[in-house]
Amino acid sequence: MKPMDLWQEGDWIAAIAVFLLVVFLAIGGKIAVQKDPEFAGHPKGLYMLFFAEMWERFSYYGMRALLIFYLTKHWLFSDSKASLIYGAYTSLVYITPVLGGYLADRYLGQRKAVLFGGLLLAVGHSLMAVEGVGGQNDPTINVFWLALAFIIVGSGFLKANISVMVGQLYKLTDVRRDGAYTIFYMGVNVGAAIGTIFVGYLGETLGWAYGFGLAGIGMLLGLIVFVLGKKALNGAGEAPSPLSKNKEFSLYGIGIASVAVIWGLVQYQDVIQTLLIITGVGLLGYVLFESFKLPKEPRERMFAILFLISLNPLFWGLFEQAGGSMSIFTDKFVERGGVPASLFQSINPIFIILLAPLFAALWVSLGKRNAEPSAPAKFGLALAQMGLANLVLVWGAQAYGVAVMTPVFLVFAYYFFATTAELCLSPVGLSAMNRLAPRFLASLIMGAWFYMTAVGNFVAGKIGEATGGEGGEQSKEGLLHIYGMFGYISIGAGIVVLLLSPLVKRWMHLDTLGQDDLAGRDQLAENEAPGMFPQGETAPTSPRQA
Repeated sequence: MKPMDLWQEGDWIAAIAVFLLVVFLAIGGKIAVQKDPEFAGHPKGLYMLFFAEMWERFSYYGMRALLIFYLTKHWLFSDSKASLIYGAYTSLVYITPVLGGYLADRYLGQRKAVLFGGLLLAVGHSLMAVEGVGGQNDPTINVFWLALAFIIVGSGFLKANISVMVGQLYKLTDVRRDGAYTIFYMGVNVGAAIGTIFVGYLGETLGWAYGFGLAGIGMLLGLIVFVLGKKALNGAGEAPSPLSKNKEFSLYGIGIASVAVIWGLVQYQDVIQTLLIITGVGLLGYVLFESFKLPKEPRERMFAILFLISLNPLFWGLFEQAGGSMSIFTDKFVERGGVPASLFQSINPIFIILLAPLFAALWVSLGKRNAEPSAPAKFGLALAQMGLANLVLVWGAQAYGVAVMTPVFLVFAYYFFATTAELCLSPVGLSAMNRLAPRFLASLIMGAWFYMTAVGNFVAGKIGEATGGEGGEQSKEGLLHIYGMFGYISIGAGIVVLLLSPLVKRWMHLDTLGQDDLAGRDQLAENEAPGMFPQGETAPTSPRQA
């Protein structure tokens, strides 16, 4: 360990992260040892899930922070190819929860699905630590592809199912549910922020194996918390019906077989692109087919859903540059003051922790005044802010001079506007899907939402690929040109969405949307949604009524 008088900014950031982690673990230990079944007004099971998810996000986002640099600096892919691989990987991470959620709902139950997914993730993160000698001619690269496949499938079994279990701890009418998801959401972002700092710091200063190894340890700790805390769940997440051992292990076999399929897919990004197009057209056709069979109001609500979903590829295509081209730009062209470039990916979850409560309070306050923007209007604001994030970076970098290193405050400004954009779209969109979808199409619509998010992640890879130009190596001029072009496109799209938002809001028929029509907002299987109260759009109903 270096003497403190030799510490640089990166060392101090890592030390602060250690302190915060110790504080959170001390709180967790206090909760675990107390005999009271509740802590701070919530069941202990919530905090068990909080810490299990915190460690899982610690490992996932820590590994994600290093991935683009591992691809370019160890396996020696060009910047363009690395961005495309990154986009393919993250798109598959968003598709596999459709399979994991289906198997959990129908057969395994969420608890066993989460446990199985956690084991796959632990294996995947452990395999990431197998470096070999590097370069694309090193046969060890096949172990790397296998590691990505395990992580992708493991995320599919774990991602949505652990969020579902939070809701199962409470009755549908329990007023604590929104607060519970807000607490859980903090666990997600605490894990993401601290994991990015720890894993990125070790990976870039000591070696890849140290960073990825720590990510694997984080996943194992999450599994240990989850297993030891089973009693605190009070039966939440169990299988819907008795399951024979043969059938159970055959389902695990499907998961293992999926790893083999993904191992092949992640290496051939063009195949993923073709599959996304074919299956996307099929999914859209099926949703339209089902929509036209509905009466007028539910049919128009489905049109509103399709409108909102169609905006996902553009938004996430730009937002997900954070782990790809934006990280490469930060590494090459930003005056970082000795801070490893991967640590800058922690800015987004830190901003979310700080801003999410403010946005939640803002929507509630506006809702009480019947002034809350509608869901489509929030989507328009999100696209405009994402475009502004791009343009602030471009304008600032050009103002200081393309030939000089870009000041670091512009990176913080970029992530600030990207985060405010995310808070206007992600939780609002997830809640809207559940409010507007008929019950018998609820799973299909949520699957379509995540599917189009996956498309957005793949689009992110294609945009990142474009920043490398013909030679494949990112130039500052090339990235600023691409970011500037898409910044204007995103702002233009945001303005169009804002202009269309009154029409789309009419399609939503909020004034006749009764509780019996809902797909189940209270059972929303994603952690970002709670804390937002878009039902306040319905005038003159009180914001807390629906």
